[in-house]
Order: sequence, then structure tokens, then C-alpha cells
Amino acid sequence: MNITVERAAFLAALQRAHRAVERRNTIPILANVLLRAEGGRLTLIATDLDIEIEDSLPAECAAEGEATLPAQTLLDIVRKLPEGVQIKLEVSTDNGTATLRAGRSRFALNWLPASEFPSLGRLEDGVAFDIPGHALADALARVKFAISTEETRYYLNGIYLHRDPQVADRLRLVATDGHRLSLASLTVEGLPEFPGVIVPRKAVDELERLAQAADKAPLALLLSPVKLAATLGKARFTTKLIDGTFPDYGRVIPLGNAHVATLQAEELLSAVDRVGTVASERGRAVKFTFGAGKLVLDVINAEGGGSASEEVDIAYAADDIIIGFNGKYVVDLLNATAKTGPIEIALADPGSPTILRRPEASDALCVLMPMRVS
Repeated sequence: MNITVERAAFLAALQRAHRAVERRNTIPILANVLLRAEGGRLTLIATDLDIEIEDSLPAECAAEGEATLPAQTLLDIVRKLPEGVQIKLEVSTDNGTATLRAGRSRFALNWLPASEFPSLGRLEDGVAFDIPGHALADALARVKFAISTEETRYYLNGIYLHRDPQVADRLRLVATDGHRLSLASLTVEGLPEFPGVIVPRKAVDELERLAQAADKAPLALLLSPVKLAATLGKARFTTKLIDGTFPDYGRVIPLGNAHVATLQAEELLSAVDRVGTVASERGRAVKFTFGAGKLVLDVINAEGGGSASEEVDIAYAADDIIIGFNGKYVVDLLNATAKTGPIEIALADPGSPTILRRPEASDALCVLMPMRVS
């Protein structure tokens, strides 16, 4: 293999592919990136056996071929080269080294044969549809904070992606850790029927990046029961899916929360963050007292951290309700879904799940479980 590539394009592709490389692994070749030169392009592929990232860029191919090189070392070298330089990469089968030249710099790297590089396999058959990149990125960002990190309930370690059973062209994304739940929906014209799938956390982050890069352009998704592939131009991302059954989340979304308070998200976010300063790390409990025209937030740290109280103006005309929430969960929820503008908090009683949502919003909501407060 003997190629010449432009440094900026090579660096961008390396940075994307490198995200699939695990720093610690027991299989040496997984620390490498596969480079394949053919047809006037250089294709890069990296994998950790759960996700696979593929990208390509134009290249002058004096000799086609493929090999794998250490991903981190190659990325560090290209990052430190001067902007605008042309990079020449030649892989020799005689001495087992790859030579990289740029300007007056020269590097020799050991390589491993491409035949040893594992592959997730290209997903060819499945349900295919296009989705606006910016809409998917926004929905993923609003939901992923609620993904569980508890390994024993592995089926909650991702986002449940499925078609709304009531609305044919609506795609739903749901995540929950048992203490909080976030749901977001978006319209996808011509959305086909497919069985719900669970996209793992690491894959969610990469899918969000690709969707952000797409912006208003469509992102092509291909789904099978075991894999998901997303394609944007020459960039392709493939992931294994979580093999499990997502719980019936509809059973935990309350329907009769008639006590509704309306307030400004930024005021609630700042107030909860302030009073939470004295909360204990173990409990982080904040007492919410809803009354006519105001919400009182109280924190008492029995372990010696002190106490705090703050009032927030609200529109509320129902019976007074005192309920406790984990302050960190409230902050995380608001940061992900509603940093500013009006929000509604719909309550039933101190022991029942509470709904937080934008007024009149039909495409998203969050459910928060209460906790005991003294």
C-alpha cells in the first residue's frame, strides 16, 4: 500500500474512527485501525467488537492494499503534524513496517495484517428509513441521561427505540433507570414497522455525534433484531444491540396527575442547584412544598452539612403538596430537557410518580419517582 492524503481530512477521519478503539483490551489488534486503499479513497475502520466506525477520504493511491496500524499512535502523529501538509504512507511487506512521511518528518510503525482484523459484518438486510439528523440528535440528548448504569439490569443500559403503537409515523425513544424515565418522540415519514430494539449507551453517544454531523440532512438507519447501522455520506456506524426485553414503561407513566404547577425551568434549575449544595452525597433529598403562588425548596442535612431553603414563583391553584425528589435527578433532567422556558410539574400525591414536561408538549415527557423527606 502506498498512498498520499491531505492531513486535515486524514485527521478528521482518524478522530472519528478512534472513538471505537478501547484503550484497554486483551486482543492487541483491537488497538489498531484498519486502513484500506482502493479506488482513489482511503477507508478507515475501527471496532471494539460491540461498535464499528467506518469513514473514508480521497487519496492518491500509488499502490492499493490494506493493513492495520496502532490507532492511538497514528492519531497522535497526525495531530502533531503541521496544518496543510501532505502525508505519504507506505506499508512494506518486506520488513513489517509502515513508513509515514510529512514534510521533514518521518515515522516507522509496526503493522499487523488486515486478515487478522475482526469485523462486525456489514448489515445488509433489515428495516431501512431516513431520519432528520438534528431531530434524532435532539431526541437522543433529551433521553440518554436516564439510561441505567446498573449492570444487573442490562436491558436498561440503553435507549429503547420503537414505533409508537398509536401513531404510525412516530418514532419513540425511551430510557429509564427505575428512578426516572425520559421519553421523546419524533415524526418520521414512512416509518416502517419493526420490533423495538435497545441501543447501548456507548452506541447512543456515537449515534448522537453522527446525527449532529448530519444536522438538517437525513441520516440513513438500517435496523435488524441484533444490529443497527447509521450512514451519513461515506461515514458509517454499526453497533450490536442489547439482547433483552425492555419493560412495559407505559405502566409507570401516570395518567391522573391533576395537580399542575407551571414555572420557569431556569429558576427551578438554579434554585435546586443552590439548595442542593448542603445536601448529603448519599441522599441528595430536596423537599418540594407546592402552595398557592410559590414552591418552597428545603434541604436539611442531618449529617452536619447544614440546611437551605429557597422560594420559586409558580402558577399553582391546587391543594398544597409536600413531596421529595433527588436534587441531582432534577438538575440532570432539566439540563437535558428544559434549561429555559416554562415547564409543568404534574403531581398526584406525595407517594406517586410525578411528570415534568413542556406545556402542551406531546412529543416528550419525564417521569420522576418521589423519595422520602422529613
